[in-house]
Amino acid sequence: MPTSQAVRAVLGALVALLVWTGGASAATDHVVITGGAVVPPGQTAGDVVVLDGPVTIAGHATGDVVAVSGPVRVSGRVDGDLIAVSGQALLGPTARVGGDLRYGDERPVLARGARVAGTISNEDWTDTANGWGWISAIAWWLAVSVSTLIVGALLVWLAPAALSATERAVRERLGATIGWGVAIAIGVPLLAVLALVTLVGIPFGIALLLAAIPVLLVAYATSAWVVGRRVLRNRSASRWVALLIGWAILRVLALIPVVGGLVWVVATVLGLGALAVALWRGGRTGAVAATPEAPAPGRPAPAA
Repeated sequence: MPTSQAVRAVLGALVALLVWTGGASAATDHVVITGGAVVPPGQTAGDVVVLDGPVTIAGHATGDVVAVSGPVRVSGRVDGDLIAVSGQALLGPTARVGGDLRYGDERPVLARGARVAGTISNEDWTDTANGWGWISAIAWWLAVSVSTLIVGALLVWLAPAALSATERAVRERLGATIGWGVAIAIGVPLLAVLALVTLVGIPFGIALLLAAIPVLLVAYATSAWVVGRRVLRNRSASRWVALLIGWAILRVLALIPVVGGLVWVVATVLGLGALAVALWRGGRTGAVAATPEAPAPGRPAPAA
Protein backbone atom coordinates (compact mmCIF):
# COMPACT_ATOMS: atom_id res chain seq x y z
CA MET A 1 0.00 0.00 0.00
CA PRO A 2 2.69 2.60 0.85
CA THR A 3 4.52 1.86 -2.41
CA SER A 4 1.45 2.31 -4.60
CA GLN A 5 0.47 5.51 -2.78
CA ALA A 6 3.97 6.90 -3.12
CA VAL A 7 3.93 6.16 -6.83
CA ARG A 8 0.53 7.86 -7.11
CA ALA A 9 1.85 10.93 -5.34
CA VAL A 10 4.94 11.19 -7.52
CA LEU A 11 3.01 10.55 -10.72
CA GLY A 12 0.43 13.14 -9.73
CA ALA A 13 3.14 15.71 -9.15
CA LEU A 14 4.83 14.89 -12.47
CA VAL A 15 1.58 15.03 -14.40
CA ALA A 16 0.73 18.39 -12.89
CA LEU A 17 4.20 19.67 -13.72
CA LEU A 18 4.05 18.46 -17.32
CA VAL A 19 0.62 19.94 -17.84
CA TRP A 20 1.76 23.27 -16.46
CA THR A 21 4.97 23.46 -18.50
CA GLY A 22 3.16 22.43 -21.66
CA GLY A 23 1.02 25.56 -21.54
CA ALA A 24 -2.23 23.66 -22.00
CA SER A 25 -3.09 23.60 -18.31
CA ALA A 26 -5.82 25.61 -16.66
CA ALA A 27 -4.59 28.99 -15.42
CA THR A 28 -5.54 28.12 -11.84
CA ASP A 29 -2.97 25.35 -11.39
CA HIS A 30 -0.07 26.23 -9.12
CA VAL A 31 3.21 24.41 -9.82
CA VAL A 32 6.27 25.85 -8.07
CA ILE A 33 9.84 24.57 -8.09
CA THR A 34 10.96 26.70 -5.15
CA GLY A 35 9.43 29.59 -3.21
CA GLY A 36 6.10 28.28 -1.99
CA ALA A 37 2.49 28.90 -3.02
CA VAL A 38 -0.49 30.71 -1.50
CA VAL A 39 -4.19 30.43 -2.32
CA PRO A 40 -5.74 33.46 -0.57
CA PRO A 41 -9.25 33.50 0.93
CA GLY A 42 -11.95 33.82 -1.69
CA GLN A 43 -9.73 32.53 -4.52
CA THR A 44 -9.78 29.15 -6.27
CA ALA A 45 -6.91 27.06 -7.59
CA GLY A 46 -6.66 23.67 -9.26
CA ASP A 47 -3.78 21.36 -8.38
CA VAL A 48 -1.12 22.88 -6.12
CA VAL A 49 2.31 21.26 -6.39
CA VAL A 50 5.33 22.75 -4.61
CA LEU A 51 8.71 21.02 -4.65
CA ASP A 52 10.47 23.29 -2.17
CA GLY A 53 8.70 25.86 -0.01
CA PRO A 54 5.69 26.46 2.23
CA VAL A 55 2.12 26.01 1.03
CA THR A 56 -0.84 27.99 2.36
CA ILE A 57 -4.41 27.11 1.35
CA ALA A 58 -6.78 29.70 2.73
CA GLY A 59 -9.07 29.58 -0.28
CA HIS A 60 -10.30 26.64 -2.37
CA ALA A 61 -8.11 24.04 -4.13
CA THR A 62 -10.24 21.91 -6.46
CA GLY A 63 -7.47 19.36 -7.06
CA ASP A 64 -4.67 17.77 -5.05
CA VAL A 65 -2.21 19.67 -2.87
CA VAL A 66 1.33 18.20 -2.87
CA ALA A 67 4.19 19.66 -0.82
CA VAL A 68 7.47 17.79 -1.29
CA SER A 69 9.66 19.83 1.05
CA GLY A 70 7.99 22.40 3.26
CA PRO A 71 5.11 22.95 5.70
CA VAL A 72 1.45 23.05 4.63
CA ARG A 73 -1.13 25.28 6.30
CA VAL A 74 -4.77 24.75 5.41
CA SER A 75 -7.58 26.95 6.65
CA GLY A 76 -9.69 26.63 3.51
CA ARG A 77 -10.86 23.72 1.40
CA VAL A 78 -9.03 21.01 -0.56
CA ASP A 79 -11.22 18.80 -2.74
CA GLY A 80 -8.53 16.24 -3.53
CA ASP A 81 -5.72 14.65 -1.52
CA LEU A 82 -3.36 16.56 0.75
CA ILE A 83 0.19 15.16 0.60
CA ALA A 84 3.04 16.42 2.80
CA VAL A 85 6.19 14.47 1.93
CA SER A 86 8.74 16.28 4.09
CA GLY A 87 7.16 18.90 6.32
CA GLN A 88 4.25 19.23 8.72
CA ALA A 89 0.65 19.75 7.67
CA LEU A 90 -1.28 22.15 9.90
CA LEU A 91 -5.06 22.16 9.49
CA GLY A 92 -7.01 25.01 11.05
CA PRO A 93 -10.53 24.81 12.53
CA THR A 94 -12.15 25.63 9.18
CA ALA A 95 -9.97 23.29 7.08
CA ARG A 96 -11.74 20.76 4.86
CA VAL A 97 -9.97 17.99 2.91
CA GLY A 98 -12.15 15.96 0.56
CA GLY A 99 -9.61 13.22 -0.08
CA ASP A 100 -6.86 11.55 1.93
CA LEU A 101 -4.23 13.21 4.11
CA ARG A 102 -0.87 11.49 3.64
CA TYR A 103 2.31 12.57 5.37
CA GLY A 104 5.94 11.48 5.58
CA ASP A 105 8.27 12.93 8.21
CA GLU A 106 6.03 14.79 10.67
CA ARG A 107 2.60 13.90 11.96
CA PRO A 108 0.00 16.52 10.94
CA VAL A 109 -1.72 18.76 13.46
CA LEU A 110 -5.50 19.05 13.16
CA ALA A 111 -7.25 21.78 15.10
CA ARG A 112 -10.69 21.16 16.60
CA GLY A 113 -13.21 21.45 13.79
CA ALA A 114 -10.87 20.41 10.96
CA ARG A 115 -12.30 17.69 8.72
CA VAL A 116 -10.63 15.05 6.51
CA ALA A 117 -13.09 12.97 4.48
CA GLY A 118 -10.58 10.26 3.59
CA THR A 119 -7.94 8.46 5.61
CA ILE A 120 -4.94 9.93 7.44
CA SER A 121 -1.88 7.74 6.86
CA ASN A 122 1.86 7.82 7.38
CA GLU A 123 3.66 6.89 4.18
CA ASP A 124 7.15 5.39 4.47
CA TRP A 125 8.50 7.17 1.40
CA THR A 126 12.09 6.97 2.69
CA ASP A 127 12.08 3.17 2.72
CA THR A 128 10.36 3.12 -0.66
CA ALA A 129 13.04 5.36 -2.13
CA ASN A 130 15.77 3.21 -0.59
CA GLY A 131 14.19 0.11 -2.07
CA TRP A 132 14.33 1.60 -5.55
CA GLY A 133 17.70 3.24 -5.02
CA TRP A 134 19.77 0.32 -6.25
CA ILE A 135 17.61 0.02 -9.37
CA SER A 136 18.11 3.69 -10.23
CA ALA A 137 21.85 3.35 -9.55
CA ILE A 138 22.16 0.41 -11.94
CA ALA A 139 20.07 2.23 -14.54
CA TRP A 140 22.36 5.26 -14.26
CA TRP A 141 25.46 3.04 -14.51
CA LEU A 142 24.09 1.37 -17.64
CA ALA A 143 23.19 4.71 -19.22
CA VAL A 144 26.68 6.13 -18.64
CA SER A 145 28.32 2.89 -19.77
CA VAL A 146 26.40 2.73 -23.04
CA SER A 147 26.84 6.43 -23.81
CA THR A 148 30.59 6.44 -23.14
CA LEU A 149 31.06 3.27 -25.21
CA ILE A 150 29.20 4.85 -28.13
CA VAL A 151 31.25 8.04 -27.85
CA GLY A 152 34.47 6.01 -27.65
CA ALA A 153 33.52 3.99 -30.73
CA LEU A 154 32.84 7.21 -32.65
CA LEU A 155 36.25 8.56 -31.62
CA VAL A 156 38.04 5.38 -32.74
CA TRP A 157 36.16 5.41 -36.03
CA LEU A 158 36.25 9.11 -36.88
CA ALA A 159 39.29 10.51 -35.04
CA PRO A 160 41.93 7.80 -34.53
CA ALA A 161 44.77 10.27 -35.04
CA ALA A 162 43.40 12.52 -32.30
CA LEU A 163 43.27 9.57 -29.90
CA SER A 164 46.87 8.69 -30.68
CA ALA A 165 47.82 12.31 -30.00
CA THR A 166 46.11 12.22 -26.60
CA GLU A 167 47.99 9.04 -25.67
CA ARG A 168 51.29 10.74 -26.60
CA ALA A 169 50.29 13.77 -24.56
CA VAL A 170 49.74 11.61 -21.46
CA ARG A 171 52.98 9.71 -22.03
CA GLU A 172 55.21 12.69 -22.83
CA ARG A 173 53.54 15.65 -21.07
CA LEU A 174 51.75 14.16 -18.05
CA GLY A 175 52.26 17.22 -15.86
CA ALA A 176 50.90 19.62 -18.46
CA THR A 177 48.01 17.23 -19.16
CA ILE A 178 46.94 17.14 -15.52
CA GLY A 179 47.39 20.90 -15.14
CA TRP A 180 45.27 21.73 -18.17
CA GLY A 181 42.65 19.19 -17.15
CA VAL A 182 42.27 20.69 -13.67
CA ALA A 183 42.18 24.22 -15.09
CA ILE A 184 39.44 23.36 -17.59
CA ALA A 185 37.41 21.31 -15.09
CA ILE A 186 37.39 24.22 -12.62
CA GLY A 187 37.47 27.19 -14.97
CA VAL A 188 34.66 26.30 -17.36
CA PRO A 189 31.96 25.70 -14.70
CA LEU A 190 33.11 28.82 -12.86
CA LEU A 191 32.85 30.85 -16.05
CA ALA A 192 29.35 29.46 -16.68
CA VAL A 193 28.20 30.36 -13.16
CA LEU A 194 29.62 33.88 -13.45
CA ALA A 195 27.81 34.28 -16.77
CA LEU A 196 24.52 33.11 -15.26
CA VAL A 197 24.53 35.84 -12.60
CA THR A 198 24.50 38.52 -15.30
CA LEU A 199 21.41 39.15 -17.41
CA VAL A 200 23.38 39.45 -20.66
CA GLY A 201 25.47 36.34 -20.00
CA ILE A 202 22.62 33.95 -19.16
CA PRO A 203 22.33 32.46 -22.70
CA PHE A 204 26.11 32.00 -22.83
CA GLY A 205 26.16 30.37 -19.40
CA ILE A 206 23.35 27.97 -20.27
CA ALA A 207 24.96 27.08 -23.59
CA LEU A 208 28.28 26.48 -21.84
CA LEU A 209 26.72 24.14 -19.28
CA LEU A 210 24.84 22.22 -21.98
CA ALA A 211 27.98 21.90 -24.09
CA ALA A 212 29.88 20.54 -21.09
CA ILE A 213 27.86 17.30 -21.11
CA PRO A 214 29.12 15.90 -24.46
CA VAL A 215 32.61 17.28 -23.77
CA LEU A 216 32.77 15.35 -20.49
CA LEU A 217 31.67 12.17 -22.26
CA VAL A 218 34.37 12.66 -24.88
CA ALA A 219 36.98 13.27 -22.17
CA TYR A 220 35.96 10.14 -20.26
CA ALA A 221 35.97 8.00 -23.41
CA THR A 222 39.39 9.39 -24.30
CA SER A 223 40.76 8.39 -20.91
CA ALA A 224 39.28 4.92 -21.34
CA TRP A 225 41.14 4.54 -24.62
CA VAL A 226 44.39 5.82 -23.09
CA VAL A 227 44.06 3.37 -20.20
CA GLY A 228 43.52 0.55 -22.69
CA ARG A 229 46.60 1.52 -24.67
CA ARG A 230 48.74 1.65 -21.52
CA VAL A 231 47.49 -1.77 -20.45
CA LEU A 232 48.06 -3.36 -23.87
CA ARG A 233 51.42 -1.67 -24.53
CA ASN A 234 52.92 -3.64 -27.44
CA ARG A 235 50.71 -6.71 -27.16
CA SER A 236 48.14 -5.36 -29.62
CA ALA A 237 47.92 -2.37 -31.94
CA SER A 238 44.15 -2.54 -32.32
CA ARG A 239 42.45 0.69 -31.31
CA TRP A 240 39.16 -1.15 -30.78
CA VAL A 241 40.69 -3.61 -28.32
CA ALA A 242 42.29 -0.73 -26.43
CA LEU A 243 38.94 1.03 -26.17
CA LEU A 244 37.10 -2.05 -24.92
CA ILE A 245 39.74 -2.91 -22.32
CA GLY A 246 40.05 0.63 -20.97
CA TRP A 247 36.30 1.15 -20.98
CA ALA A 248 35.71 -2.15 -19.16
CA ILE A 249 38.27 -1.27 -16.46
CA LEU A 250 36.76 2.15 -15.79
CA ARG A 251 33.17 0.90 -15.78
CA VAL A 252 33.98 -1.93 -13.34
CA LEU A 253 35.69 0.56 -11.02
CA ALA A 254 32.58 2.76 -11.30
CA LEU A 255 30.60 0.07 -9.46
CA ILE A 256 32.68 0.53 -6.29
CA PRO A 257 31.18 3.12 -3.90
CA VAL A 258 33.26 6.29 -3.50
CA VAL A 259 36.02 4.84 -5.69
CA GLY A 260 33.74 5.04 -8.71
CA GLY A 261 33.19 8.76 -8.23
CA LEU A 262 36.91 9.41 -7.78
CA VAL A 263 37.69 7.39 -10.91
CA TRP A 264 35.14 9.44 -12.88
CA VAL A 265 36.73 12.71 -11.75
CA VAL A 266 40.29 11.55 -12.48
CA ALA A 267 39.36 10.10 -15.88
CA THR A 268 37.46 13.23 -16.90
CA VAL A 269 40.23 15.59 -15.80
CA LEU A 270 42.88 13.46 -17.52
CA GLY A 271 40.83 13.29 -20.71
CA LEU A 272 40.22 17.04 -20.78
CA GLY A 273 43.92 17.74 -20.27
CA ALA A 274 45.00 15.21 -22.89
CA LEU A 275 42.62 16.69 -25.46
CA ALA A 276 43.81 20.22 -24.70
CA VAL A 277 47.50 19.32 -24.94
CA ALA A 278 46.94 17.28 -28.11
CA LEU A 279 45.08 20.15 -29.77
CA TRP A 280 47.73 22.65 -28.73
CA ARG A 281 50.60 20.50 -29.99
CA GLY A 282 48.71 19.73 -33.19
CA GLY A 283 48.16 23.45 -33.78
CA ARG A 284 51.85 24.19 -33.29
CA THR A 285 52.86 21.36 -35.62
CA GLY A 286 50.47 22.61 -38.28
CA ALA A 287 51.79 26.17 -37.94
CA VAL A 288 55.38 25.02 -38.32
CA ALA A 289 54.52 22.90 -41.34
CA ALA A 290 52.69 25.81 -42.97
CA THR A 291 55.70 28.19 -42.66
CA PRO A 292 57.59 28.33 -46.03
CA GLU A 293 61.28 27.55 -45.91
CA ALA A 294 63.51 30.55 -46.68
CA PRO A 295 65.82 30.13 -49.74
CA ALA A 296 69.50 29.48 -49.03
CA PRO A 297 71.92 32.42 -49.55
CA GLY A 298 73.17 32.71 -53.11
CA ARG A 299 70.43 30.57 -54.49
CA PRO A 300 67.40 32.04 -56.27
CA ALA A 301 64.02 31.46 -54.75
CA PRO A 302 61.93 28.86 -56.58
CA ALA A 303 59.51 30.29 -59.07
CA ALA A 304 55.89 30.46 -57.97
